[in-house]
Amino acid sequence: MITNIISWVCIAVILFTTTSLLIDSKDKQRSLFIFAIQYLAAFWLTLLHWPLGMASVKLVAGWMALTILGATFRNLPPQVTSAKNMRSQPFVVFIIFLLVITAAPTIENSIPGLGLPVIIGSLLLIGIGFLQLSFTSEIDRILFALLSLLSGFETLYAAIEGSVLVAGLLSLITLGIALTGAYLLTILNPQEEETA
Repeated sequence: MITNIISWVCIAVILFTTTSLLIDSKDKQRSLFIFAIQYLAAFWLTLLHWPLGMASVKLVAGWMALTILGATFRNLPPQVTSAKNMRSQPFVVFIIFLLVITAAPTIENSIPGLGLPVIIGSLLLIGIGFLQLSFTSEIDRILFALLSLLSGFETLYAAIEGSVLVAGLLSLITLGIALTGAYLLTILNPQEEETA
């Protein structure tokens, strides 16, 4: 009973964090903190199907990726972000939420044993990750979107496959995205081009 309540709270946390990252990403340190909370919620949903040790690998890899990005953001000058029309994004998040709620029972009937909280949480991460990819061309926001998308896939796949090798490979992909993003942020730094 308590596990079920915590799982539904995690879904609310995922919805809040993904929407916050989508709408407001000017303060990078705050975005990293919000993303760390999102990884904690995804960790709980993964813990429903994996043992604590394997689920911890997902959490630690996600937080290591955020540490890599945080160190990179700290070394970069403040960037001027373009003011975009953000009014339609919460409405689109609401549409994705309705689609996920509608599709979740069908997926649960097709693949028994996943559980509604895991399906809804992972599909929210995937859907809003794709949405964030479609709304931006900034590297840091693309990185957040890719990490959200991968976190949703990991959460859903954890309910299907319980292999240690899969957990390790998915963690390597998470760290690879962070390292590649840190490299691209450093290379495409406007201050570097001025000094060169």
